Amino acid sequence: MPYVPIEWLREHVDVPAGLSAEQLAADLVRVGLEEERIVPPAVTGPLVVGKVLTREAKEQTNGKVINYCRVDVGPEHNDAPGTGKEPSELPSRGIVCGAHNFDVGDSVVVCLPGAVLPGDFRIAARKTYGHVSDGMICSARELGIGEDHSGIIVLEQWLAEHGHDGEEPPAPGTDAIGILGLGEEVLEINVTPDRGYCFSMRGVAREYSHSTGTRFTDPADATDTGLYPNGLAPAGDGGFDVVVPEDPRPIHGRPGCDRYVARLVRGIDPSAPSPTWMQDRLTAAGMRPISLAVDVTNYVMLDLGQPLHAFDAGKLAAPIVVRRAQEGERLTFLDDVTRTLDPEDLVISDSPEGEGSRALVLAGVFGGALSEVDVDTRDVLIEAAHFDPVSVARSSRRHKLPTESSKRNERGVDTELAPIAAQRAVDLLVEYGGGTAEPVATDVNRTRPPEPIIMRPDAAERLTGVAYGIDRVTELLTTIGCTVERSGSAEDGTQLLTVTPPTWRPDLTGPCPSGRGDRPPRRLRRHPGHRAHGPRRNGAERRPEGPPRRRARPGRRRTHPGPVLPLHR
Repeated sequence: MPYVPIEWLREHVDVPAGLSAEQLAADLVRVGLEEERIVPPAVTGPLVVGKVLTREAKEQTNGKVINYCRVDVGPEHNDAPGTGKEPSELPSRGIVCGAHNFDVGDSVVVCLPGAVLPGDFRIAARKTYGHVSDGMICSARELGIGEDHSGIIVLEQWLAEHGHDGEEPPAPGTDAIGILGLGEEVLEINVTPDRGYCFSMRGVAREYSHSTGTRFTDPADATDTGLYPNGLAPAGDGGFDVVVPEDPRPIHGRPGCDRYVARLVRGIDPSAPSPTWMQDRLTAAGMRPISLAVDVTNYVMLDLGQPLHAFDAGKLAAPIVVRRAQEGERLTFLDDVTRTLDPEDLVISDSPEGEGSRALVLAGVFGGALSEVDVDTRDVLIEAAHFDPVSVARSSRRHKLPTESSKRNERGVDTELAPIAAQRAVDLLVEYGGGTAEPVATDVNRTRPPEPIIMRPDAAERLTGVAYGIDRVTELLTTIGCTVERSGSAEDGTQLLTVTPPTWRPDLTGPCPSGRGDRPPRRLRRHPGHRAHGPRRNGAERRPEGPPRRRARPGRRRTHPGPVLPLHR
């Protein structure tokens, strides 16, 4: 389930200083996003800034050159001159280090005895290479904040790489956990199947805004010149050739793909690394940074909620064709496993031996090895598409591939998001990879706008007993993104409303049923005006009167009762 790093959330919504993961969980549960768990900090115990005072390099009998260093770790942690496990005339600690990318005078990150690193690696003083190492000078990989293990963190360089160029490192002994962003607890939330838009920071930030009333800034607003300096590329002739033929085997009458956006970026530097801030956010969200092109697609997916795929354009033969798989067709995936496809599977193919002759990707689920971005890739084609959720869900389960992409696609993605997410990815590739974006986008768009819903404004009152009133109902529906218009009257004279859900809420398909003693759905019951609520002594909400609650079976999770128009904020 999604992780919610508070620092990342703060970019999209006003978050109070010092907000804890526990308080964030309390705020989000009010809008139906339940806590799965709170992930503790990656590092605990004394992790401090140190300054290298001396460095003595000595070749060992095994051929390694090992450094014995005296490191100033601050008055609170230093051994006084002439004291300690290996006395010195300098107030410091003695530490053995095998890295060679630092020198005397550099500021470093030191784990002192008692600290615990990722993987439950506990630091203690120990004798090694003829000295007592009373702590450890750390690399990024040892702290779980990167993959670099070629050398230790030199803070002067680290600060410059993280947007603090020219800033002096803190004094020895300063707590380094906050400096490195290691002290933040991360909330993991449980998202019910009907609320796929909350598999993104955009969706969670919007819900946090509804819960707390704080200001939300939409990261998918293409008019924001800070995020989209060039706006959206126009769609038309001149983009990469894409064919989306009529689906011969639609599921429940719905075609497998009703929107396909393709953007081409040429001349990317294959060696260009992902920016450190992006790697940090991916790591906090539970993903491993891989390469610039892959990290950009993952970052945009996590931020906006639109799954993307990056092709090595040099390996493609136009046109791209979206089609159902052929009987017995096989595809080798990125995990190097070759699987036999089902005729119901939707695939992305290219055309080396005729239109759509070669399958490349299991659409919306998992990429193939043939068009994989690698260390030599210079030209990248970005795919952003809208796939039928049922088609994706069936393929994911059939092949046992529950990927981050499939989790979002099978819950329903915003139909208007594809060109915006593709543009965001293109802009990041150009900024950090030095590429050049093709000026025209390909956008095969056959999506339909959400169907308007006619409803009585007293529908919620009939269900809950709370007299919201037409103005309050209109306000609440507008708050969650619906367009609301007054549209005539029912037979009893009650004013009716025409409600058009936003494109990011495919779960809003009609008013909640109110017959046969239906209980109000969880999100509706959380509205503070619902009179069935009342505080328990432990602060929990009181359950409305009704039939006894059935417990979920062990290992199974109770799901939301169904799609409704929520009146909870």
